[in-house]
Formats: sequence, C-alpha cells, structure tokens
Amino acid sequence: MQNLNRASRELFRRTPDETYPSLEALVDHCRWQREESLDNWISPSGLWARPMGSDGLLLANGEDKVFTMNDWSFGQLCRLSGVTKETVNRLSPDTASRVFAETMPRGNKPLQIFATGEQARSIHGASYTRLHNAELLDLVLECADGFTAPPAGFNGGTGLYCGEQDMFCFLIDPTGWTEIGGENFAPGFFLWNSEVGRRSLGIETFWFQQICGNHIVWDAVEVLEFTRKHTANVRDALGDIRRIIEALVLKRDARRDVFARVIQNAMKMEVGQDAEDVKAVLSKAGINRNLARKAIDMTVRVGRFTVFDLVDALTRLSRELANAGDRTEVDQQTGKLLSMAA
Repeated sequence: MQNLNRASRELFRRTPDETYPSLEALVDHCRWQREESLDNWISPSGLWARPMGSDGLLLANGEDKVFTMNDWSFGQLCRLSGVTKETVNRLSPDTASRVFAETMPRGNKPLQIFATGEQARSIHGASYTRLHNAELLDLVLECADGFTAPPAGFNGGTGLYCGEQDMFCFLIDPTGWTEIGGENFAPGFFLWNSEVGRRSLGIETFWFQQICGNHIVWDAVEVLEFTRKHTANVRDALGDIRRIIEALVLKRDARRDVFARVIQNAMKMEVGQDAEDVKAVLSKAGINRNLARKAIDMTVRVGRFTVFDLVDALTRLSRELANAGDRTEVDQQTGKLLSMAA
C-alpha cells in the first residue's frame, strides 16, 4: 500500500482564487479560458520589449500587437533570452528593455505567444504543442460517471484547481466502495495539465481506504501513473487517458456488482442459531470477547444473527474506538467475517 501526497501538495500551494467549488465550475472556467485565448505566431526578429511607465515591460510585435506579461510568461522570456529573472527584476523598465534588445533570441523560427486578451500567458518555441484543460475535463465528463471532488480539505481546498500556470483535478467515487483482499477501498484519480508549459500532462488512478483533511490519500493500491510531455504527439494522450479512466470505471462497476452480491448474501446468511454459536464464529475471526458481546447484544435486538447484521454492529463499534490501530484491526477482522458471504 502507498500513501499518495500529490493532492496534499496542491492543497497547500493553491490560493483561494485558484480553487473551484465543483467540477462544473472548473469546467466552465477552463472552457472560458479556451474561448478567450489565442496563439499568436510571431517572428523573433520583430519582437521587442518596451517600458510600461515605471511599472514594468510590455511585449510587442511592431505596433499592432502589444501584450502585458504575467509572472510565468515574463520568466519564459527571461529564459529564452538567457538572463535571470531575479537580475532583470532589479533593473528599471528602461534598462530592462535594453537588456532584452541585446539578448532576445533572433532567427527565422516563429515563437508562440499564447494570450488571453492583452495578457501573454506563455511564450514558446515552435515545437511546443498545447493541450487545453477544457479538452481533458470534457473527457472526464464523458467517461468518469459517478466521480466527484473529495471532502474539502482543512483549509477549504476542494481538490479542483486552476491558476495561471496549470490545472489539477482530484476526483473520487464516494459510492464505489468494495472489498479488495478483505479490506474496503474506493476508486479515485488525479488529473493534471498545463496550457503554458508549467508541467506535463498526466493522470494517476488508484484505490484508496481513507482521505484526511490534508488531502493525503492513505493506503492506496493498484496505483497507475501516466504522463506525456507537450510535444507533437501530445494529443494522442487523450485516447490513452480515456482508456485509463474507462478501465477504472469498468473495474469499479465489476467490483461493485460483486460487492452487492456479497451484501445480499450476507443479509441472508445466518452465522448461528444462538449467541453461543455466534461467539464461537466471532472468536475464530479474531474478535475479542468484549467487542463480540457488544455486537451480539446489538444484533439480538434485530432478532437474528446474519453476517450483515454482525458486520454492521462491529463497524459501528469500531468507530467508537479511540486508537486508530485498534479500529484498523477490527475493520480487518470484520472484512474476514464478511468474506463468509462471498
């Protein structure tokens, strides 16, 4: 089993303006970004930076197209020019513009300036291939039926984020619980992308037991990760990601059907005719006498000793235990009891 920290890192680095309350809200934002953003192919020989008063620099291509820059696109311009952002930030706009006049790349290969309105979001060479966040999320809406955001983190983080540099999406199926190796797991996945070159495209699928307020995914199994760089064939990755999500959904549905049959059997299967018979079965499953007695007392009120009723009683009693290790042990024993109905 693994503990996955990817969503936890996102929880702590995202600001409220990058956080979205629902998948629908995130999809709407990303679709808006796609509609309002354009690629501008510009020859390096006609590109220059000019002062914007005393506040910063403008990126211009002749007099027709003039762009402001955000922190990310400004950093890309510095890297393309071979100067450090920290050094340029110490200069006056007028001096900085002269630095870029001397160092800005020249040549025949065009540059991509990806802009929303008048703001340049990114600056790339010709080899970079963009995949829009909205395309990924449209795929999720088509394939990931039943998946939704996890419970909000302790600071209000939802697992659904999009900023000026990248997008991250954390989804689980809260109704997809099933038994794997005698323990309960539910499916989930992380999906990430950047339209501006901040990170690769990727997905990570898994089955988990618990998610804490820090958005750490605890005790994950069947962890699968797939990534792709934003090169010429990046669009092929949409088909790969579709197949990965569909495989997770198919496995969820198959396991859920099996689990449903187990529950149906458990509701019919009686463990014993009286309390003494039940004590013997619970003892064989490793459940201590005190807990077994309480479970039997709760089940007596129902009027029968089925596997389902005993599992339900033990599950409720487990939640009352103060020690997490004790809860885990009882849950494992309860899983063994439930396997009698498999």
